[in-house]
Amino acid sequence: MLTVALYEQEVLSAVALRGTMSVRELATLLNVSEQTVRRVVKPLVERGVVEKVHGAVVGRSRPGEAPFLARMTVHQRAKVAIAARVASMVRDGDTVALDTGSTTGFVAQALRQHRGLTVVTNSTFIATTLATIPGNRVHMAGVELRNHDGAAFDESAFAVVRSMRVRVAILSASAVDAHRGLMVQERAEAEMSATMGSVADHRVFAVDSSKFGQAALVALASLGSGDTLVTDTRPAPELLGALGSGEIVIVG
Repeated sequence: MLTVALYEQEVLSAVALRGTMSVRELATLLNVSEQTVRRVVKPLVERGVVEKVHGAVVGRSRPGEAPFLARMTVHQRAKVAIAARVASMVRDGDTVALDTGSTTGFVAQALRQHRGLTVVTNSTFIATTLATIPGNRVHMAGVELRNHDGAAFDESAFAVVRSMRVRVAILSASAVDAHRGLMVQERAEAEMSATMGSVADHRVFAVDSSKFGQAALVALASLGSGDTLVTDTRPAPELLGALGSGEIVIVG
């Protein structure tokens, strides 16, 4: 029988590989009860090396932002509602750019009902979500993928995006700060957001309200008059001032 230390290592290895795993999946992997998994995970959570999120165990190998699949489980209802509204702004046969945010991942799932899309994305999750739909043309931007979310930010990723012209860029943000507005965790993410926006006729930001009042590392450009923010709660006045002059769409 494995010792507690070995169980912990097995949990850490599995979570490092997948980013997130449910308690049930870990119990099956380790051939133990879910109660045993919870006992093993509890000290790991107390030490800050993993998190518990809605019945899942999430790795914390990257400070600042949880792994992609784990973020897909957080505030899911709001993200699904936002995604549905954003998808309704896209027409069959449209040209679309999507970045690698968790909410844009839900948008990609909502867009599976559309046909004939031309899509450029730096997210492997989004590319594989939309590439198998009949009539779609999906351009995966980039060669070297990040280990925690399968996103590309190498030179070839930017070159592919710059070569495109799309009607709408669907973008994400990690935070909405009262002084700096929309923000993301890394400079490369800000640069990709700007690049996708520069090849689009219209920018749509899909951001759930859990990001309001938060701060990240790098600010994005403010919303312009032709831009749209789709969210689930109306931002406070101080946030509206920082966001800019774009349209705010609130979903129920």
